[in-house]
Amino acid sequence: MFEKLKNRWDLKSGWQVAIVLLVFACTGFTVMFLKEPVLSLFAAKEERNWVFSTVYYILIFPVYFVILLFYGFIFGQSKFFMGFVKKTLSRFKRN
Repeated sequence: MFEKLKNRWDLKSGWQVAIVLLVFACTGFTVMFLKEPVLSLFAAKEERNWVFSTVYYILIFPVYFVILLFYGFIFGQSKFFMGFVKKTLSRFKRN
């Protein structure tokens, strides 16, 4: 599995693959932990409906990339994640 990811992402070593996966994990956990405090700013848990979750997911999308770049920088993989973010965002710009 590591070899497949290493080739797909054009990484140099298995350790680099592990670090990239760690960055994705840290980003995911951070976003997960941000949900409740962010939504609590707008409404109590009992008052929320599907609209709040929908708005959260739309707003967290750009924040996810900022957090991803932050962790990428901390773990020394900023070059990889800058390319990853640019590639991902370019997919949304297509007609």
